[in-house]
Amino acid sequence: MKWIEKIPLLLILPIAVFLALAPFQPEPHLWEKLNMLFDGSLSRPIDIFDLLLHGTPLVILALKLYTWARKSE
Repeated sequence: MKWIEKIPLLLILPIAVFLALAPFQPEPHLWEKLNMLFDGSLSRPIDIFDLLLHGTPLVILALKLYTWARKSE
């Protein structure tokens, strides 16, 4: 988890927010792909790639905030 501590929060935060919300119209890809995942229709490789592309920065941000909170205890 040392590599997560090396990522600046001011770098990962805007990237995570932007990719989670992009494209802004008609609906964000992350929301669309999560709906497809829960519906069971997420099967095409491009859709799986889109889910990983738009979701990975949020996972990294969550891990960074978790390690940051654990360190400050």
